[in-house]
Amino acid sequence: MKPLFLYPAFVLIASAMPAYAQEADSPDPAEAAARPENVFDGDYVTLGIGAGYSPTYDGSDDYNFFPAPLIRGSIDGFDFAARGPGLFVDLARDKDRAKVDIIAGPMVRARLDRNSDIEDPVVRALGEEDVGVELGGSFGLEFNQILHRFDSITVQTDVLFDVAGAHDGSVISPSISYNTPLSPAMFVIVSASAEFVDDNYADTYFSITPEGNAASGLPVFEAEGGLKSIGASIIGAYDLSGDARDGGWGIFLLGNYSRLQNDAAASPVTSIRGDADQWFGAAGVSYTF
Repeated sequence: MKPLFLYPAFVLIASAMPAYAQEADSPDPAEAAARPENVFDGDYVTLGIGAGYSPTYDGSDDYNFFPAPLIRGSIDGFDFAARGPGLFVDLARDKDRAKVDIIAGPMVRARLDRNSDIEDPVVRALGEEDVGVELGGSFGLEFNQILHRFDSITVQTDVLFDVAGAHDGSVISPSISYNTPLSPAMFVIVSASAEFVDDNYADTYFSITPEGNAASGLPVFEAEGGLKSIGASIIGAYDLSGDARDGGWGIFLLGNYSRLQNDAAASPVTSIRGDADQWFGAAGVSYTF
């Protein structure tokens, strides 16, 4: 099973609506006083659950459904969100109506790739991989008010290192996204991302050793690091009350396509037993308080 938050774009579901709701407040004191209290003005938490559908591991052509959690919030001005599955904390406080916001903070994430649910018997013969624990951070900039008062472009990079001995490698994931509301209750995000890995990571998940050849029949293959994948996502979310600022229930939808590159695509795990084209979808409900 591949957890939902292995896709960095999905975390924007939780982050973009708070940013829009805060930015949408009118500077006119009389108009602001007539509006209901904004749940995002202080501490808040968004919790959600949905269903995801994705390949069982990178390069697989077998797909399955799984529960997809959503966690996002802000305490004392510090934002946090579930990532990977794991957690990211933004230690850079945003300023009201700033043209540029800084994103910077620590991240921890588990990697469950090929740890279980390997349906292909040939790939299963290679053996299951250990659970990786990756530590690092995420850094970037959010540029606000690009085409109008409420939209933004975010440029961000996650940098993670395995500390559990699963792949002993590093993963760098840059992304760029554009977020714009369609109404006080609805917004969309389009994003593009890439993933770069080192030789240790590539060797763990895409190489075929002589022992693996004997067990599975797949040809020996020595994978090297570099660009692992490129992808694009589209996200939509809707607040069921008609106004995101009052919190409460919402729904979200996500579609993602990525294509494995270089040795990740050439590996027999992908080229013979799987598919370089990787599709992902998710839908669910959330509650903000």
